[in-house]
Amino acid sequence: MVRHIVMFRFAENADGKPKKENLIIAKDMLDKLSGVVPTLKASKVSINTGAAPTNFDLVLESDFDSLEALDEYIVHPAHKAVGEFLKKVRIDRACVDYEI
Repeated sequence: MVRHIVMFRFAENADGKPKKENLIIAKDMLDKLSGVVPTLKASKVSINTGAAPTNFDLVLESDFDSLEALDEYIVHPAHKAVGEFLKKVRIDRACVDYEI
């Protein structure tokens, strides 16, 4: 199994909306990938509740059977659509993939 963790820091305002609204939209979009992308085995999306300015705003934790399954997820049209939205509203991204 492979765990894919991605953290995003959002702009205060982007795509005509405040950060809080974009966080909710992003969470909803990411949550909806479960059951749509066949190789996605499990997924959890959380919005940061801490106030430290160095914190990331949203974290995605996803599980896949293999790195190949993760690669299929990355190119899936539903995932790519979420990525296009995130590109407009995020200012930073960090990712780690590891075997569990």
